[in-house]
Amino acid sequence: MIKVEDLLYKYDMKEVPVLRDVNMEVKEGEYVAIIGSNGCGKTTLLKHFNGLLSPTNGNVWVDETNTRDPVAVREIRQKVGMVFQNPDNQIVGMSVEEDVSFGPGNLGLPSLEIRKRVEEALALVGMKEYARRAPHTLSSGEKRLVAMAGVLAMNPVYIALDEPTSYLDPSGRERVLDVIKKLNKQGITIIHVTHDMDEIVEVDQVIVMNEGQILLSEKPGEVFTKSEWLKELGLGIPKITELMRQLRRMGTDVRPNILTLNDAFLELSSLIKAKSS
Repeated sequence: MIKVEDLLYKYDMKEVPVLRDVNMEVKEGEYVAIIGSNGCGKTTLLKHFNGLLSPTNGNVWVDETNTRDPVAVREIRQKVGMVFQNPDNQIVGMSVEEDVSFGPGNLGLPSLEIRKRVEEALALVGMKEYARRAPHTLSSGEKRLVAMAGVLAMNPVYIALDEPTSYLDPSGRERVLDVIKKLNKQGITIIHVTHDMDEIVEVDQVIVMNEGQILLSEKPGEVFTKSEWLKELGLGIPKITELMRQLRRMGTDVRPNILTLNDAFLELSSLIKAKSS
């Protein structure tokens, strides 16, 4: 697992801490979402998981390895892949396949093994036919998938994603989310920072942050019952949940904690059947 203990972090020793008193766990195989308003420390926390940042105080453990250990950084970054909000920040190759091969190439793997990993990673994200394309010719959504493939080629246990669907059109967003869900079903642990509540209604754990601290860590169904509290933090609730609550205020006897379109359909269908019988 990834375990965070009493984490405090300052970008400058004279500054107010960006993170303080952070304690959390991410178990292997989980899908965890981190939400919070801009500037609350989500991205800074994410960067601690793969050793891009080191705690000012406290500890971050990745499978019992402390990220403070400079000798272990290489191993940690193989285990915890990170996909940044702007994929252009991590795409370095002149072609898609060259970019995806960069990570395993740096590990000194044999050419045949690198080729195998590149093909498998591109197939997993649905970008195999783009292997010879230049990255700058791709859409934003396609670039995100290439960045994910580059991480996958390192055979990670965990993938940390910083707002992977930001600035994407609906089709690009859906494509990226489908890949993330598929990877999690295949056993890869997902840590997903987002502002979009509709993206995380089916995750295992939602972590709510504010001003550098974790305020709540619960399942989505529990978190989204606290709609007024979330609004005070500058956050919302899933659109379906808001719709069902509006119906409830109008006198329709529906459950207020419905999160998905499918559950809403079943709830309303059941209600209609009950009234017509």
